[in-house]
Amino acid sequence: MTDADRLTEQRRQIAEGQGFIAALDQSGGSTPKALRLYGVPEDAYSGEEEMFAEIHAMRARIMQAPDFDSRKVLGAILFERTMNGEVGGKPVPGYLWQERGVVPFLKVDKGLAEKADGVQLMKPMPDLDALLKTAVEKRIFGTKMRSVVQEADAAGIEAVVDQQFEVARQIMAHGLVPIVEPEVDIHSQTKPEAEAILRDRIAAHLDALPGEAPVMLKLTIPSQDDLYAPFMAHPRVLRVVALSGGYSTEDACARLARNTGMIASFSRALTEGLTKQMSDAEFEAALGANIDKIYRASV
Repeated sequence: MTDADRLTEQRRQIAEGQGFIAALDQSGGSTPKALRLYGVPEDAYSGEEEMFAEIHAMRARIMQAPDFDSRKVLGAILFERTMNGEVGGKPVPGYLWQERGVVPFLKVDKGLAEKADGVQLMKPMPDLDALLKTAVEKRIFGTKMRSVVQEADAAGIEAVVDQQFEVARQIMAHGLVPIVEPEVDIHSQTKPEAEAILRDRIAAHLDALPGEAPVMLKLTIPSQDDLYAPFMAHPRVLRVVALSGGYSTEDACARLARNTGMIASFSRALTEGLTKQMSDAEFEAALGANIDKIYRASV
């Protein structure tokens, strides 16, 4: 399969496929918490290298599980170290696509800046072009980058969306599909108001995009059902996906199911209840149950 054929097939799967996108992109700051939930306390490893080895082993176990394939999982978002690692003796992006039929994405942001105007912008990414070049070489399909909105502050939300789309255009110039992720904090006291402002700012940016290349949107499940419905049919939007944002798997799936056309891109909800101490059979059964719940809510 040529690169052009691969990209065409991957784009079709993301745009039209039945299923969801798995988020396996915990970074340095969120890895200790993810490992604690997985039954690996901080005294079980020494230093950053051992920590990342533990989280890679967890991700590899997930990727190799029988239910983690394109029947229900359309794509997977990877941390940079995961992209550069191996599973089953193959580079991770190649393993995902060739062995599991799962489209690989890459998390590219470097974390969040301090809160200002009710939001957290992304930290600067001075090495982004080099990372995107590597992603293309590794046969990554698209990227993801996260900001956070905590309050319905119009100026802050405008800054978040401006930054997201400025970086998205940089990503699109490399031939990759950016996932724009301006998360709204589920604990925000002004969540519905923030989401209404966010919707309008995103719509304005979508209409102003140059060229014809698509973007994806990753959004907090809205307080008002189907708030983001207009984006499902927008000619520049390949897919609209939802983050779980700290909701339990049951709650996130119930909320998602009420939003027609939106599919999941869950991280914590995907791994809920999984531990290192489980036997392979126990692990695969628990993961399979989570995948099935998230799949059903997505379709």
